[in-house]
Amino acid sequence: MKILFLHGWHSVPGGVKPTYLANHGHEVINPVLDDDHWGHAPTAAQAEYDRHRPDVIVGSSRGGAVAMNIESGSTPLVLLCPAWKRWGTATMVKPGTVVLHSEADDVIPIADSRELVRASGLPESALVVVGTDHRLADPEPLKAMLEACEFAYS
Repeated sequence: MKILFLHGWHSVPGGVKPTYLANHGHEVINPVLDDDHWGHAPTAAQAEYDRHRPDVIVGSSRGGAVAMNIESGSTPLVLLCPAWKRWGTATMVKPGTVVLHSEADDVIPIADSRELVRASGLPESALVVVGTDHRLADPEPLKAMLEACEFAYS
């Protein structure tokens, strides 16, 4: 499976989460997203999407907001603690989107993800509560991210 991984603010390509996906046999496109100018990040992500036509898009924190603000047709989204209230204009996600969020996230409140799921008309099961912090880089959330990607692609 080909995955477009959109990293968070002040994160870099090649981090724990995209590496985990790659180590499980998936092709991961992991572009650098501009931290300083919001408009440049979705533009870069859109170019990568258009070039590679991934099977799934994973967006982490600010990368989740980026994922919500590009034209990605029916490509499934897996959003990790999406920072949609801080960046971009999208306020809903497409059917089939899965959102992973930690109850203990001290950066982006889990209430934001609950609101997003409700506003998008997704079932409550679209929100997977997992992990011990915002990073979602421990074994349990990494496994949940992988499973969400593989389920979305199936």
